[in-house]
Amino acid sequence: MMRDQELLDFYRQRLLQDTVPFWLRHAIDLECGGFITSLDQDGCVIDTDKGVWQQGRGTWLFGELYNQVDNSQAWLQAAEHGIRFLDQFCFDPADGRMWFHLDRQGNPIRKRRYAFSEAFAAIAYGEWAKATGNACYAMKAANVFEQFLALNKQLPVLEPKFTPHRQTRSLAVPMITINTAQELRDSVQLPAAEKIIDEAIEQIREFHLRPTEECVLETVGQHGDYLPHFDGRTLNPGHAIEGAWFIMWEGMYRQDVELTKLGCQILDWMWVRGWDQKYGGLLYFTSVDGRPIQEYWHDMKFWWPQNEGLIATLLAYLLTGEARYAKWHDELHRWAHQYFPDPKYGEWFGYLHRDGSLSSTLKGNLWKGPFHLPRQQ
Repeated sequence: MMRDQELLDFYRQRLLQDTVPFWLRHAIDLECGGFITSLDQDGCVIDTDKGVWQQGRGTWLFGELYNQVDNSQAWLQAAEHGIRFLDQFCFDPADGRMWFHLDRQGNPIRKRRYAFSEAFAAIAYGEWAKATGNACYAMKAANVFEQFLALNKQLPVLEPKFTPHRQTRSLAVPMITINTAQELRDSVQLPAAEKIIDEAIEQIREFHLRPTEECVLETVGQHGDYLPHFDGRTLNPGHAIEGAWFIMWEGMYRQDVELTKLGCQILDWMWVRGWDQKYGGLLYFTSVDGRPIQEYWHDMKFWWPQNEGLIATLLAYLLTGEARYAKWHDELHRWAHQYFPDPKYGEWFGYLHRDGSLSSTLKGNLWKGPFHLPRQQ
């Protein structure tokens, strides 16, 4: 693996001279507000619709950069640009919930049953409150996060996705809960953060961990029961590895060895499940029992699992000193940086075939924006 300073310099250079400038140049919609993230290889806009996830994530990123890296006015202005759009267009006045998908002008197109828009708005508001000292936005961050928590407790306001014959739980909910609470603990000193984090970690332990199969199930029954169907058998290694580093981060914050061990255990299991032994890189979906799964993109290489793997392996190495984590980080670093970065226009491509060949020239869409890669860097 690169020496510590070399790795630090590498990621810092890519963040500040490659990734962030790409989004500053191409994503900010000066005419209508917010961020346009559906961009082709050269930053050309290919769809003007706006994903609300990316409004929150992009705002968080520029606020985080301002608060943690440098008090750049360009970053503060970009964060303010996102905040204004979130406030003006991203909430439905009829029920207070957030939209998922808007047109360029902010007219609503879709609302989804799950409430992740609220989680990403909460961390955006938190960074804005920290950057500006505006207590109203600190309160807004806490309130929107509380809405996220309430909505994911299956209150009557949300119609269940499945009939009572097959109610399910998703790993995404406790995983995003952990990270959102961590972010708000840092930005607005959320009082209940650790209680919320403890409850979410316990949900992962109780419902999703499978020590006998050495994996973390993405989707389980309402009581954590295994579902012997496509949904239940499908593993999402990148998601679980992302959750692993959230838990390791909590272990580091609290100096709690048991939490660090839990995060490393999840990483160990899901690295084995996700690493592509033939070509390298992390696969998108695998199967708990080795039988085929139904998603046709299961063996593609998406950008974000590689980002999460790079964070998790490096953090595990820093916390434990175990050589295998340094080796895994180095292998993934070499593979990802051979295929994903665009040396001509900057940033990363989002979607590769299994062997690393380019599947699409997309740099962004409703799902990919200024978040996973710069967060990793």
